[in-house]
Amino acid sequence: MSTHPSSMQTPEVETVRAFYEALNSNDISAAMKLFDPNIERVEFEDLPTGGTYRGLDEMRAHITSGRSTWAEGSCQPERYLVSGNKVVVFVHVRVRLKNKTEWIDGRVADVFVFRDDKIVKMRSYLKNEQALEWAGVKDASN
Repeated sequence: MSTHPSSMQTPEVETVRAFYEALNSNDISAAMKLFDPNIERVEFEDLPTGGTYRGLDEMRAHITSGRSTWAEGSCQPERYLVSGNKVVVFVHVRVRLKNKTEWIDGRVADVFVFRDDKIVKMRSYLKNEQALEWAGVKDASN
């Protein structure tokens, strides 16, 4: 398997797009349909919701808890890199939390791993390089 990414449209990229659309519209049920029953989610510890979540019940609770803190905002994918069964996504996050006036504006990288057309792993990183390294992807554009 090549470790060099492809930017072509794949069913996996379409699934990841559907995940962000569901997240941004607060459609938790739609998001949950994209995950394998044995989903493993790892989010960086710097966030209040940081940690490891396993299975659909924990994933639903995690997404619901995190999304319920938003007053408004979105997570917008800016770039997709596909390598085998992995999709690395560079994401622009801009949200305003409830009871806050200031916006949180930053960029993260998410890695999705697929099996049988479902997301089996989702990991988030503060730095693109960390995501690429974990996924074993070499970004030719750097």
